[in-house]
Formats: sequence, structure tokens, C-alpha cells
Amino acid sequence: MASEIHMSGPECLIENTNGRLLVNPRALKILSAIQQPVVVVAIVGLYRTGKSYLMNKLAGKNKGFSLGSTVQSHTKGIWMWCVPHPKKPDHTLVLLDTEGLGDVEKGDNQNDSWIFALAILLSSTFVYNSMGTINQQAMDQLHYVTELTDRIRAKVSPEVDGVEDSADFVSFFPDFVWTLRDFSLDLEADGQSITADEYLESSLKLKKGTSQKDKNFNLPRLCIRKFFPKKKCFIFDRPTNRKKLGQLEKLCDDELDSEFVQQAAVFCSYIFRNSKTKTLSGGIKVNGPRLETLVQTYVNAINSGDLPCMENAVLALAEIENAAAVKKAIAHYDQQMGQKLQLPTETLQELLDLHRTIEKEAIEVFMRRSLKDIDHLFQKELAAQLDKKRDDFCNKNLKASSDHCSALLKDIFSPLEEGVKAGIYSKPGGYRLFIEKIQELKKKYLQEPRKGIQAEEILQEYLKSKESVSGAILQTDQTLSEKEKLIEVERVKAESAQAAAKMLEEMQIKNQQMMEQKEKSYQEHVQQLTKKMERDRAQLLEEQERTLSLKLQEQARLLQEGFQEENRRLHNEIQNLQKKMNKPRQQCCLS
Repeated sequence: MASEIHMSGPECLIENTNGRLLVNPRALKILSAIQQPVVVVAIVGLYRTGKSYLMNKLAGKNKGFSLGSTVQSHTKGIWMWCVPHPKKPDHTLVLLDTEGLGDVEKGDNQNDSWIFALAILLSSTFVYNSMGTINQQAMDQLHYVTELTDRIRAKVSPEVDGVEDSADFVSFFPDFVWTLRDFSLDLEADGQSITADEYLESSLKLKKGTSQKDKNFNLPRLCIRKFFPKKKCFIFDRPTNRKKLGQLEKLCDDELDSEFVQQAAVFCSYIFRNSKTKTLSGGIKVNGPRLETLVQTYVNAINSGDLPCMENAVLALAEIENAAAVKKAIAHYDQQMGQKLQLPTETLQELLDLHRTIEKEAIEVFMRRSLKDIDHLFQKELAAQLDKKRDDFCNKNLKASSDHCSALLKDIFSPLEEGVKAGIYSKPGGYRLFIEKIQELKKKYLQEPRKGIQAEEILQEYLKSKESVSGAILQTDQTLSEKEKLIEVERVKAESAQAAAKMLEEMQIKNQQMMEQKEKSYQEHVQQLTKKMERDRAQLLEEQERTLSLKLQEQARLLQEGFQEENRRLHNEIQNLQKKMNKPRQQCCLS
């Protein structure tokens, strides 16, 4: 469980070595052990902007993620620190610290773009960290966001026109938090105090115009607005004087600027309370093993020259989860049958009823764990395995009954066997004694409990094996006339035919019971599948409504900005018109 995971410090999750991204097996092993849902917070930004300090605060530590104290980028690749979530019981907080963007030593920004894209794909809250104000330079540095459509795919096959709707990205993109470090301006606009969020919204306003300059200005803003409908902004004062910045890991809060300490506390509180569980398309909650699969799938795609695709990642995850779900369901079936089934059963229906009860439980286990079972392939695999398990138990039941009945007959009829060997029935009147003994022992056999479904068949096989002995005794019995002997032979034949007819009837009943059981199994699978499809459909509708709501909110903001811009334009025109009208009056008054 996640509460048992104790990481004394961060572990490299994705190594960036010579321009190639490599997944660290040790980090994957840590993730594989976390069965709780995860809240994933990733931070990106230019190198040497204090990203690691904020992540250490989220971990509740002063030390952990390496801060560095020189102009060189310190963190390489993506580092991970898993800690118990301080506000959400039974959740794990996964912190991802990324290497600094824009490091001049790299030579190109190819790796930066992939690090940026991976941080987006893996997180439920994405923190962009920058220095100073939100100006055009800050926007230009955030050019990675404009490349996302070239780096990430939502679907394996885009729409007919070859272009993916931004809504496809909105459905799985994280919440966006912009942290502004060493912010020194007053939060005011038009002489009025504004919040950091209002400052961010104001900075993301689009310019009216179609020139290339306007397009360059609008592009990063438009991407942020489209991809991240939920946005938050935090400002931070400088934590301490420049000389002490390299000692942040050693400084206590009372040695730092009090405003900065308060701002950091507010930031952490917001992240703890508002960051959501990492959730994939279809409402799939991500735990450690699922995050492990996502990391491997995305990095493998990048290294193979392909684009990381959310749909592919979910399908890869579903493949693993569904195989595990089948295994879990079969394990449940085996365990319950092992505990509750006592062979041989008195009737076939007793076995089938128990199978059906536990089969239903096994299907429920599978349905709870399965994900996007395309064409129901894994459910069909489960059904085939359960059918085979049922048939195997039926065969075991037959053998257990046969073995038990054979042993029982051998024990009960041993006096008869010994009598035949001793010749006590080879005398006048011996046949009647032989028949009476068989009836006596047969009655004793039939009174024995839990012989199973082969009781009659094994008995008849045994009696048939004694027909030659019975016939020999009958023919040597001198007290019987030839007519009586013929009558007795016919009686034996009639009894044998009657027993055969009874066994045939029992076989037909068993076959009918098996057919009914197969139909019930099929109906159970259909019923459970229908329930799951209804749940999935409800989740999909909820997700679509959320995405639509986010798009509508963004459109409403754009409209509101348009109205405000139009109002300002009209206000300016009215003022200009009033000035023009007042000017002749002033001239008239002067004259």
C-alpha cells in the first residue's frame, strides 16, 4: 500500500542521457507497489528558477530535490518523489521535478519539448515556474505549449480532416498553475487592486488583428486558454537576499522573507486541496502500477520516433489491466470452489448451482477491474476459462464418484465375493440365496450417503459383471425347473433393460442441466456487461459534459473580453466625439 511506501528522497524516474530518455527500473518498482490512487504534480520552467524548492515544500521537506547553486542546470530528466498525501487519506502524492528548460549546454530544445510534453501527460496538476512578470518574453519562453499538438496525440486516428479538436486534449490535460518568482510589481490595473488570477487572465488576453505579429502574440496565449481551462496563478517575493539563495536548503522559515514564507504556504495549501487524482479518459483513476504503464508507454513511443498517444496509452494499460482482471477472477473462482466444493456432490445440479454462484462473483471481480475491453476479448477469454473450469470440475466429480462407489461396492459386496469363492451358492437352492444376498447388499449400498452422480451407473456395471456368475449358479441349481430358469433369465434381462433406460434418462437430464447452465452463464456475462456498459456510458457522458462545460466557459470568457473591448472602443469613440463637440464651443466662447 502507498502508506507503506517510504521514500527518504527523490528517485530519477526518466533519465536524460545524451539526448535519449530512459526509464529507471528502480523508480518503476516503487510505482508498482503503490495501489492507492495518485495525485501527480509536475513542475517545469527555465533552469535556475527555483522549481525544486517548491517541490521540496510540497514534500514537507527542506531537502530532497536538488536545488543547485550555480548557473548550470542541475536536475536532469524527470525526478520523482512519492509521499503520503497530507490532505487526502488513502492517496499518494507523486511529485515530478523536471530538468530546467532552455539550458544553453544542450544545444537544442528537442529534449525540452519532450520533457514538457511528458510533464503534461503524466500530471494531474501542471506547474509552470518563471521569473518576474508575465510579459512577452515570458510568453515566448513558454513556446513549448504551442508545440503540444505536434508532440502529443489524443487519438490513434484523428478526425476526417486530420486535425484533432482541442477538446480532445482538454479532456485529459492537467490543471494549470503559473508560479511567478521574484515578483516585484504591485498587483494593480487601472488604479484598482487585482488578484494574481486576474493578472494571469489579463495577461492571456488576445490581440485583435491578423498580422503575423498579432498571431505570434496570440498563439501561446490561445494555446494556454484552449488546453488549460482551469488556471491558477501565484506570485512569490524573493525568498532572501541574493547571497543566501544558494543556502535555501539550510535556512529555516524565520530566516526567509516572511511574505515569501506565507506565499509558499498558500501555494502548498492550494495544491494539497485542489489537485485532483490523476484520471484518464473514461474516468479511469490512476494508481502506481497504472502510472508505471503510462511512463513506459510514452517514453517507448518517443524513443521509437512516434508521438505519445493518450488512446494508445489507455489501450496498453487496458491490455495489462484486463489480463490481470482475468487472472484475479480465475483466482477468486479457484479459491472459492476449493473452499466450498466437496467432491463428490450428491447431484450434478448441486455442483452446477455452486459453480454458477461463484462464477457470478468471478465475473463481478473481472468487471470491477477491467478497462476498455475492446470487442470483449478478455471477457470472452474469462468465459472460456470458466467453462473449462466447470467441465474440469464435472469430470473430477464423475471420477470422485466413480472411485468412491467402486471402493464402496468392493467393501460392501466382499461377503458375496467370498461366498462365491467358497462355493456356498453352488448347491441346490443356492441361486435363491445368491439373489437374496445381492438384494441385501444392494440395499445396504443404496443407503450409503454422498455416493455422487455415478452411484447407479457403477452399481449397474458391477451387477452386470456378476451376470455370468449368476447364470452359472442358476443353471447348476437342481431345485429349479427349466421353465423357472427361463423365467428368471427373462426377469434379469428386464431388470437390466430397465436400469439401462433409467441411466439414459439420467444422462438426458444431466445434458439438459449442462445446457441450462451454459445459457445461464451466457446470460450472466451479458447482464454484467450491460451493467458495466451503463456505468461506462454514464462516466463518458459526465466527461463529455465536463469538457463541453470547460469549452463553453472559455468561449464565454472570450465573448466577455470581446464585449469589454467593444465597450472600451465605444467609450473612447464617445469621448473623442464629445471632445470634438466641445472644441467649437470653447472657440466660440473665446471669440
